[in-house]
Amino acid sequence: MNLINFRFELDADGIALLTWDMAGRSMNVITPQVIDELEQVIDHVGAEAAITGCVITSGKQTFSGGADLSMLGAAAADYQTARQEKGEEEAARLFFESARRLSLVYRKLETCGKPFAAAINGVCLGGAFELALACHYRVVADDDKARVGLPEIKVGLFPGAGGTQRVARLMHTGDALQMLFKGEQIRPKAAKTMNLVHDVAPLGEIVGKAKAWIAAGGKGVAPWDENTFKLPSGKVFSPAGMMVWPAANAIYRRETHDNYPAAKAILHAVYEGLQLPMDLALRVEARWFAKILRSPEAAAMIRTLFVSMGELNKGARRPAHVSPAAIKRVGILGAGFMGAGIAYVTAGAGMEGVLIDRDQASADKGKAFCDQLISSQVLKGRAKGADKEALLGRIKTSADYNDLAGAELVIEAVFEDRTVKAEATRKARAAIGPDAIFASNTSTLPIGSLAEADSAPENFIGVHFFSPVEKMLLVEVILGAKTGDRALATALDYVRAIKKTPIVVNDARGFFANRCVGNYIREGHLMLLEGAPPAMIENIAKMAGMPVGPLALNDEVGLDLALKILEATKQDLGGAAIDLNQERLLKGLVVEHGRLGRKNGKGFYDYPSQGAKSLWPGLAALQPTKCDPDAIDIAEFKHRFLVVQALEAARAIEEGVVTDPREADVGSIIGFGFAPFTGGVLSYIDGMGAANFVVLCDRLRQTYGERFSPPQILIDMAKAHETFYGRFLDEARRVA
Repeated sequence: MNLINFRFELDADGIALLTWDMAGRSMNVITPQVIDELEQVIDHVGAEAAITGCVITSGKQTFSGGADLSMLGAAAADYQTARQEKGEEEAARLFFESARRLSLVYRKLETCGKPFAAAINGVCLGGAFELALACHYRVVADDDKARVGLPEIKVGLFPGAGGTQRVARLMHTGDALQMLFKGEQIRPKAAKTMNLVHDVAPLGEIVGKAKAWIAAGGKGVAPWDENTFKLPSGKVFSPAGMMVWPAANAIYRRETHDNYPAAKAILHAVYEGLQLPMDLALRVEARWFAKILRSPEAAAMIRTLFVSMGELNKGARRPAHVSPAAIKRVGILGAGFMGAGIAYVTAGAGMEGVLIDRDQASADKGKAFCDQLISSQVLKGRAKGADKEALLGRIKTSADYNDLAGAELVIEAVFEDRTVKAEATRKARAAIGPDAIFASNTSTLPIGSLAEADSAPENFIGVHFFSPVEKMLLVEVILGAKTGDRALATALDYVRAIKKTPIVVNDARGFFANRCVGNYIREGHLMLLEGAPPAMIENIAKMAGMPVGPLALNDEVGLDLALKILEATKQDLGGAAIDLNQERLLKGLVVEHGRLGRKNGKGFYDYPSQGAKSLWPGLAALQPTKCDPDAIDIAEFKHRFLVVQALEAARAIEEGVVTDPREADVGSIIGFGFAPFTGGVLSYIDGMGAANFVVLCDRLRQTYGERFSPPQILIDMAKAHETFYGRFLDEARRVA
C-alpha cells in the first residue's frame, strides 16, 4: 500500500492499527486522497487472511473534524463544467457518483467481513464520525475535549456518508432526527447513553480496548446486516412509527420555516431509508445529498460559515509584518454586565484579568457574576471544580488604576458617556504607559473622538463585544483614523485567544452591526405603527430567517438605550436623520409607560417572574391605525426585514466602513443572526443578483419610503452585472 496520510502497523496477534496522521496539518480532514488510501487499507485488510481486524485511531490530539468542505465546493464547480461539456444527464450522473464515493467506501469497510474498531481520541465530527459509525465497534476517550457529532446542518448540508441511516438505526427515530437537526457536539458519556458509541475509556486505554474487542471475537457485521435486526422505533408504517412522523414534520416547519433544504432532506432520507435495506437506503441518502450539495443555500452557508469564517479566525485581516502579541495580563475597566463578561472570557482563555471599577464593592460584584457563570458550567458538567478555582484565581478586582501596571491590553467598558470614558482612558494610560494597547468597548461613540483622550492614539482601538459576551461569537474591531498596525494585530490576537471571530471595520456611527440591527428593529416599529398585529410582526421576522422578532430583540437591547441612540443621533445630525414616528413610539413606551425592556420586566413584552413572556396588550393603544391581518402580504414583510439590513450593509461597503465582504457576511450571521441560509447580508444580494435586488428595492421604496432607496454602488453593480464578492474580495485579500 502507498499510504501518505495513514500509518499501518500489524501486531503479533494479527490486529492492524491504522493511525490517521496527516503531515502539515493540525487536524486530520477527509480529502480525495484520504478516501483513496482508506479504500486501499480496507481492500488489504479484507484480502489478507493473516489480518484478524483493524483499529482506526488518530495520531493527532483530535480524531478529525470531518471533510474538507472546499472539496465539496470543488465538486459543485466540476458539475457545472461537466454540464456545459457533457450535458445535464451525464453531469448529474457523474456528480451523483462523486457525491456518494465516501459513502461507498464506508459501506465497503462495514461489509468487508473483517471487524473494524474506532478508537476516538478527541473531536470526531461529520464525515469522520460517519467513519466511526461504519466501524463495528467504537470506543471514545473519557476526556473533556472529546466530542462526537454530525454538525453538517450548520453549514447547510446533512450527513451524506451514511450518517442519517446509521444513526436512525442506532436510536429511536425521534431522537435521531433531533440529533441530526441540531448538529450538536456530544460528550463521550452522553454518546454512550445515546448508543452512538459502545464504550468510554481513559485516553491511554482506548486503542487497547479496541484491540481487545477484536481479539475476543468481535464480529465484522453491523447490526442492520443481521437477519434479526429490528428498527428501534419499529417499522415506519406501524402505529409506533407513525407517532413520529407527523410531529417531526410539524417541528421541522416550526423551526425552519422551510428555509433550509438540508433539514427537509434529512426528513426525506430517514423516512425513505428506514423502509429499505441498508444498501438501497444509502443510495437514497446519496441522492438527497447530491441534491443538497448543488443548492444555493449550501453554497452560501459553506462559503460564509466554513471558508470565510475559517479565514477570519486564522487572521485574514491581521497585519502580517507585526509579531504575535504575547498577552498575559488584560485590564478591564468597568465591572458591569459587559465588563464582567469580558473578564470571564479573558480568564477562561488563560490570561490574567484585572477588573477595575469605581469602588472595591462594585469590582467584586463583577467577579461574583463571573462566579455565577462558571458555577453554571460546573453544574451542567461542562467544567470541573478545579476549572472554576483556576478561572476565578485569574481575575483580580480593584478600584485602583495603578493595579493595571504590566497589562499589555486594557479594555474599557464603562458607562456610554464621553466624559466618563475620557477620564477612564487618561487614568489607565497613566498606569500602563504609552506602549500598551487601549481598547474601547463602545457600541455607539466614534473611536476617533474617544482616542482624543489618549496620549497614544496610535495604540487606541475599538473592540466591540456583543451581549452576552460569554455566548456571542462576534467581536467588531474598529479602526480609528490614527490606529496603528500593532494595535490592530494585538486586538486580533486577543480576539483569537478568547476563541471569538473578529471583523475589522472602519470608524463610523454605529460601526457595522448596530447599523444593520437598528434598521431591523426600526422596521418592526414601523410595521407596528402601520397597524400590523405585533404577533404577526414577530412571527414573520422569524419566517424570514431571523432568530428573534424585532420587538423581542429591542427588549433585550433596552428600549431606553434605543431611545437614547435616536436622541443622540438627532442632536448630532438633525431631525431628518431619524424617523420621528419611531421616536414617538419609543418615548411613549419609555417615558409615559416606564417600559425599558427585559431589564425592568416590561417592554414590548411583559416578563412575569414566573412563566413565559407575552406581548403587552397595551401595544394596541399605541397604534394609530389597525390593518386587516388577512390583507398583510407575508412575502413582502419578509422582504422588508431582510432588505433593510442588506441595504445598510451595502451602504457600509460604499462608505468604506466595511471593506471585505467576508466580514459583512460572517458578522451579520454570528453577530445579529441575519438569515443564515442566505449566507449573510451581501450574499443575500449576490444570490438574488444586484439588478433584481435594485428592482425589489425600488418597489419597496415606492410603497414604504426612501429608506429602501438603493445606494449608488448597487445601481452601478446592477448595470455592470457585478457581485460584492467579485468586486471586493480579491482586493480585500491583497490588502490583507
